[in-house]
Amino acid sequence: MIDYVVENVEGLSKVLAKKVVEAVFDGIAHGLKNDELLSIIGHGVYQVGNRSERTGLHPQTGKPMVIPATKVIKFRAGKALKDEINKAK
Repeated sequence: MIDYVVENVEGLSKVLAKKVVEAVFDGIAHGLKNDELLSIIGHGVYQVGNRSERTGLHPQTGKPMVIPATKVIKFRAGKALKDEINKAK
């Protein structure tokens, strides 16, 4: 990712590109930790969802077990990203 940014932004050093890329991902993680809806125009929407507690089967014993509730990250791709991916075919 860092190499791609350096190649596509004229005059940007690798050190600065690394800081920028890390800042973007840190910002996304910070927003998700605070249950924010993060929308990046043309890219998509990130949001936190809740998965309820449920009953499953233990893979080794086959006995029922409780799978605890957890948070999951949901991503919905934007139209521009979908179009770009489909154009690559």
